[in-house]
Amino acid sequence: MRAVLQRVSKARVLVDGRVTGEIGKGLVALIAVGRGDTAEMAVSIAEKVLRLRIFDDDQGKMNLSLLDVHGALLAVSQFTLYGDARGQRRPSFIQAAPPDLGKSLYEKFVESARALGVPVETGVFQAHMSLDLTNDGPVTILLDSDKLF
Repeated sequence: MRAVLQRVSKARVLVDGRVTGEIGKGLVALIAVGRGDTAEMAVSIAEKVLRLRIFDDDQGKMNLSLLDVHGALLAVSQFTLYGDARGQRRPSFIQAAPPDLGKSLYEKFVESARALGVPVETGVFQAHMSLDLTNDGPVTILLDSDKLF
């Protein structure tokens, strides 16, 4: 699985002009599922996202997690994180999971985050979405279950 995390002061996702998810202080997580991913990976990435210390403490150091600051999570599926454009102009998405696996593991990620007590809002799987956010910092972190970065 891959995730792009952005620390935000607010964010919302729209489908066909309708807000499907909206948060205040927290994280936007763009989530992609790879062909070989498992439910265990979805749980592990969810825990990593929620426990990653990327919020400022009283001294301005990034020592607090989303759980510590009682923030919210906006989870948006984005298979294009598996786009491979090495040596070509049109990205290949062959490493992205097929839709049924992608949806199942994306939903497992969301379920796992909610189970840890974080308010989670979402986009709509396989929909064309518009994402509005105010990046706080800016802080953007990349995660990969294969630890490629």
